[in-house]
Amino acid sequence: MIGLAASFAGLLGAVLGSFFNVVIWRLPRGESLVAPRSACPSCKEQIRPLDNVPLLSWMLLRGRCRGCRTAISGRYPLVEGLTALLLVAVVLAKGPTREVWLGLAFAALLVPVIFIDLDHRIIPNPLMLLGAVAAPAILLVTQPELLAEHVIAGVAAGGLFLAAVLAYPAGMGMGDVKLAAVMGLFLGRAVGPALFSALLAGSLVGAVIIARKGAAEGRKTAVPFGPFLALGGLVGLFAGDALVDLYLSTFA
Repeated sequence: MIGLAASFAGLLGAVLGSFFNVVIWRLPRGESLVAPRSACPSCKEQIRPLDNVPLLSWMLLRGRCRGCRTAISGRYPLVEGLTALLLVAVVLAKGPTREVWLGLAFAALLVPVIFIDLDHRIIPNPLMLLGAVAAPAILLVTQPELLAEHVIAGVAAGGLFLAAVLAYPAGMGMGDVKLAAVMGLFLGRAVGPALFSALLAGSLVGAVIIARKGAAEGRKTAVPFGPFLALGGLVGLFAGDALVDLYLSTFA
């Protein structure tokens, strides 16, 4: 049963990943997500349905447009494969429980956030609004007893990052504040380990940059924080509750 569910999640993830490629390209540019059909950026020929099968088409075409033979970025199968892998991991980690639905939605949401922030250093408001609506809605249907905890976690996480932005505006942006709040809505108490992991990873990368470029130049290097938050979000999703319980059993 779990194997069948994981297989379905993988197929769903690959299809979603194909759509996320459209979202990643078009949403920051203010373009429609539904029209026109996807086309080769070089020859402008619309992509045939047979050439738009997630993962398989890119491999069969050997990463090139069928019409003009221009190379197709490996980003496309990467996004599709990553989305599929994350959804499979959620199903395997959560099993046939009520919390699997919240985990699937959260993992899927993080994929376009990561790549858009890497490309444009923004976290689009429509994605954050979608997350802010989806998390409470899924909780109301699957785990209504946890809704209050998750709302409090969302307010606390967003408030913490808002205070950080107000104190040091150059460090993070309002997109990071919104993402932290949405993470709280999805993760509940597990948002604590998630934010700690994000800050730790960001600090480590910052230290490496400073070590390579020097303190003056390193501090001027702009690094988007959204991917670190997404990484922390995955830590919270897969290990957050266990880390909270470990902390409470050790120090409480």
